[in-house]
Amino acid sequence: MSSYPPLNTLRIFEAAARLESFSAAAGELFVTHGAVSKQIKQLEDWLGVRLFERSGGRVRLTDTGWRYLVQVQDGLDLIANATSQLLQPNRQRRLSINSTPTFASYWLLPRLSGFRAQFPDLELHLVTSDRDLSRLDAPFDIAIRRGPGDWPGHIAKPFLKEWELPLCSPALLENLPLTRPDDLTTHTLLHADTRPTAWPRWLTLAGAPELKPACSLHFDRFSLALQAAVDGLGVVLGPLPMAQTLIDAGQLVSPLPAPVVTVRDYCWVAPRTAAEDATIAAFCRWLEQQAAAANPA
Repeated sequence: MSSYPPLNTLRIFEAAARLESFSAAAGELFVTHGAVSKQIKQLEDWLGVRLFERSGGRVRLTDTGWRYLVQVQDGLDLIANATSQLLQPNRQRRLSINSTPTFASYWLLPRLSGFRAQFPDLELHLVTSDRDLSRLDAPFDIAIRRGPGDWPGHIAKPFLKEWELPLCSPALLENLPLTRPDDLTTHTLLHADTRPTAWPRWLTLAGAPELKPACSLHFDRFSLALQAAVDGLGVVLGPLPMAQTLIDAGQLVSPLPAPVVTVRDYCWVAPRTAAEDATIAAFCRWLEQQAAAANPA
């Protein structure tokens, strides 16, 4: 019993380390800032190592602290899962999925009925977020992010390749032709803050790095830029095969077939403690099967 510190101390450390703030941890756990600081100091004394760097009222995890956080989170997850199964052995299984908003809207949701048909008794909980996995407010069983990324304490695998081409509404081309990259000088380019290098990268490969469009519109989310293209507001550098449903529906067209810019793959990410979970493994296999069907090459 003396080989590990009290469980409550580890809970306080996990919250403070995850949030990198004693004040935020205190608010989450409904204790005082002083109580968090005292518990962290006692834990550091007990371990004989420094877990946090303190400077100007702010705290930052040391390298040792980061390594310890990953292991502590794994341990707390195991305890939580074991307790949940013990208290509610017959409860309906729930699968929590955290996905980027655009991927969820344009790729995952149109296909999700197929997974539901295979697992009708499974309760799905889908949350969308662009935040780094270490900054999420709630735990997840599966996350979907573009990668590869730095996800300590998790296992991950790329399952969907993505590439980019200019996309626009068919109606837009009735008044403004777009048959070569230079024609973009008469068009409005649609930008997303989440993909700030997309257009510069494509224009460089198209041999027009200094091209000046007629106008530019900027959006904080890529889903808004994609919808703006559907509404005829301009040309977006759209991802395939994610936007394929919009092309198949005739809402978007790809007037310039080249250059094709390959970007980062989509990856599924799962906590390492859930690596052997049959439901999570089934969902990951389903993602891979759907991706293979959407992009056989």
